[in-house]
Amino acid sequence: MEYVAVDSEEPAFRVGNPEGASPFVIVCDHASNRIPDRYGNLGLSLAERLTHIAWDPGALSVSRRIANRLDAPLVSSTVSRLVIDTNRDLDAPDLIWTLSESTRIEANENLSDDERQFRIDNYHEPFHQALGELLDQRLMRDQETILVCVHSFTPVFHGVERPWPIGILHGLDDRFSDAVRQHIQYEDPNLLIGWNQPYAAMAGVTLTMERHGDGRGLTNTMIELRNNEILDEYGAQLWADRLVRGLSTARINLRD
Repeated sequence: MEYVAVDSEEPAFRVGNPEGASPFVIVCDHASNRIPDRYGNLGLSLAERLTHIAWDPGALSVSRRIANRLDAPLVSSTVSRLVIDTNRDLDAPDLIWTLSESTRIEANENLSDDERQFRIDNYHEPFHQALGELLDQRLMRDQETILVCVHSFTPVFHGVERPWPIGILHGLDDRFSDAVRQHIQYEDPNLLIGWNQPYAAMAGVTLTMERHGDGRGLTNTMIELRNNEILDEYGAQLWADRLVRGLSTARINLRD
């Protein structure tokens, strides 16, 4: 599992391979558990900062492998979701978490309006601006673009086991997501694939897909991988390869 350091300042996002020739653009909202120096550790232990409450473990590793295989751009956040969640609307109650599952984040309680706006201006919007500019440049070049958002989820949440190794979510148009699902299921008929699991778009967890995919009329999908499937090199590569095949085949099938 990749560990992202929490003791250095850096930009709020990274854009890898921006000129990639692939029709796919890969996005990883919760790539990092980095907490900028100004916030210390938000009152959390190292063990807590390594759990799913702070980031999506394994998601960046899979995203990088997919992007490398496909020659695709990769846009990733470098700031923990506990500072601000880039995959939430600005008016969402969990934009800045004060309680994540059973962990209280006291440092996020009773934030001033100025501090809230600081986090929006310095961490949330720069990420979305970078992604938006990349997508708009591709559209100006008339370059085919399919937005793929990659996340991971914890196997047990609030004491409830989540049986799906993978979940596939869709926005306004479900055809591409369904084509990805069908191909992955074809390769492994016994694989339990969650459809709009472990969340659905209506749960308010698909801002990036909606804002940048649906908002621009782009084909899009959101992939959720159970994090215990992708914490080592073998699992990350296995799922990256599956997704590369699924994404590529879905694109071809929908073009026919």
